[in-house]
Amino acid sequence: MRFGLFGTGPWAHMAHAPALAAHKDVEFVGVWGRNEAKAAELAGEYGAAAYSDVDALIADVDAIAVALPPDVQAPIALSAARAGRHLLLDKPVAFTVAEADAIAAAVAERDLASVVFFTRRFVPQLADFLARAGESGGWVEARVDHVGTIFDPGNPFGASAWRRESGGLWDVGPHAVALVMPLLGPVVEVTAMAGPHDMSHVLLRHQGGGISTLTLSVDVPPAAAREEAVFAGESGVITVPTLPWDPVAALGVALDQLVAAADGGPAPALDVRLGAHITAVLAAAAESIRTGRAVRVSAPGFPLG
Repeated sequence: MRFGLFGTGPWAHMAHAPALAAHKDVEFVGVWGRNEAKAAELAGEYGAAAYSDVDALIADVDAIAVALPPDVQAPIALSAARAGRHLLLDKPVAFTVAEADAIAAAVAERDLASVVFFTRRFVPQLADFLARAGESGGWVEARVDHVGTIFDPGNPFGASAWRRESGGLWDVGPHAVALVMPLLGPVVEVTAMAGPHDMSHVLLRHQGGGISTLTLSVDVPPAAAREEAVFAGESGVITVPTLPWDPVAALGVALDQLVAAADGGPAPALDVRLGAHITAVLAAAAESIRTGRAVRVSAPGFPLG
């Protein structure tokens, strides 16, 4: 599968480019970036071509991988889907429900394969944990604390303008929502409040009646940082295990799924339909923070992974 990479920032260097170059079923064709010099530098590292035009790179490939801010990713993804290209997108798919839904609709209309890279959901240990927990069933509650800082010295994501502006709700929030839905189901109602230090407190009501509580931030004092996820229900209380951090290996799994789906295999569980639902959940949380009211979310009419 011929791939074009859109983006030249830290995530493109840390995950996308090495994973594309290493995958046995991928031909890494080219790189486009908002900075042409950085695109040329990254492309040169992997023997790919640098492109100055979005549409030209889309025209030359079978699929695109995107490592760009959501508001830049969304129009590129929509153009690529309308051109019949498969999609490997970063999270969140978009900042607006309308854009995310348009991408999902274009993918469905053209029977394309898609994956949204919720990083740890592609770690085999987490997939096995969720599968075992799903077999036991009876889960009615979850709590996810995803609280840290990206603004400490040396953190490559601290210079990200969109993360600074949108905060933990949109940066780590997609990972938290993607984690709780396999066991509790899609979200139908959201209530949220914002506190100091970019702290978002989000309460989700799931379709089956379960409730999850998310605490999210990317800008807390280091002593307040923590990352933990717990499920509770008829089978007791379980804690999500500590997982290895290897984004290149995780992206390799995502590529496996995308290539298989494009070849007629099953649709990946973490596709753009799920990505669009998560965008709707996060947009509802942002609305609830602004208005002080609970916000309803339409549950999708398909299974969520």
